[in-house]
Amino acid sequence: MKLGFFTMPMHPIGKDWQQTLREDRQAFILADELGFVEGYCGEHATDPEENITSSALFMATLVDATTRIKLGTGTLNMPNHHPAAVAGQIAMLDHLLGGRFILGISPGALPSDAEVYGNMDMNRPAMFLEAINQLLEIWASEPPYNIKGQFWNISTARTHIPETGMGTVPKPLQRPHPPIVVTAVAPFSQGITEAAARGWDPISANFLLPKWVRSHWTKYEEGCNRVGRVADPANWRVAKTVFVCEDEAKARAYATGSDGPYYYYYRSLYSKLKRRGALDVFRSDPKQPDSEITLESVIDKLVIYGSPQRVADQLQALRQETGEFGTLMYAGVDWTDPQLARRSMQLMAEKVVPLMQA
Repeated sequence: MKLGFFTMPMHPIGKDWQQTLREDRQAFILADELGFVEGYCGEHATDPEENITSSALFMATLVDATTRIKLGTGTLNMPNHHPAAVAGQIAMLDHLLGGRFILGISPGALPSDAEVYGNMDMNRPAMFLEAINQLLEIWASEPPYNIKGQFWNISTARTHIPETGMGTVPKPLQRPHPPIVVTAVAPFSQGITEAAARGWDPISANFLLPKWVRSHWTKYEEGCNRVGRVADPANWRVAKTVFVCEDEAKARAYATGSDGPYYYYYRSLYSKLKRRGALDVFRSDPKQPDSEITLESVIDKLVIYGSPQRVADQLQALRQETGEFGTLMYAGVDWTDPQLARRSMQLMAEKVVPLMQA
């Protein structure tokens, strides 16, 4: 099993933005030093808590600060970006990283982002599909472009100069394009099936109950089988909220206490989803009423914490429930206590993973 890092950073409102950006960068730099194989961060333009506004721009700040870890957008919310802009920016980022880039994509789920970009009342799944198709067509074709769609038309037919190349969108270093992953949140996600059929791979979200995470493998196999592709567990990434500490009492206090970053993370997520009537990811049964889904029960089911041995045992139990997967994505939270946050990542890489591999 490989170890990766995934963060949709959830920082306390009012915490200095420069500090949170600095700590988020430090987490990725530390992950690189510890041998994490991949790292992803999310993006939101209009959420003061999840305050990385561009995952691609954030990754660009890590080009010279990391050496081994592959970095990915987790995710690039496609309807909020012009496909031609994405094509050029991601191509450049792939070159800057020397091919250490993974393209994570999604339709985006934050309503206020959709509203500020003017697509809240539009067919966002259709926009997502058109955007990724046009992006790949740009990279696969030569200028002058003449790509027509429902939401975007892309052309350099009037301005292309063959002699100088003006009117050409650059191609990424990795050909035909960087690896593509999609983050799956819903149980039995049909999006995973469609992604697998196109050669893309899934990341199962850290806030989904293990029984529903298992359903993602079923849908992945379904998509692979449709096109004669081998469904390899090595290509499946599963995110999990984990805190490791030698002191069991301290681990419990930091991971479950109301003044800790894990409690803050799930309290914020729980409140946002409840307000939108979207608590399905936390249901143990589709018929379970909202009244039975409490914040405390969510934390109890979704946060793994304790000593290295205890965490390794819980992760082994997780794999028994979900089935084999290739990469465990350690979910990042706010560095409320930087020393504990760093030590947890260190113990995860140096103690927990070896225990599991043994």
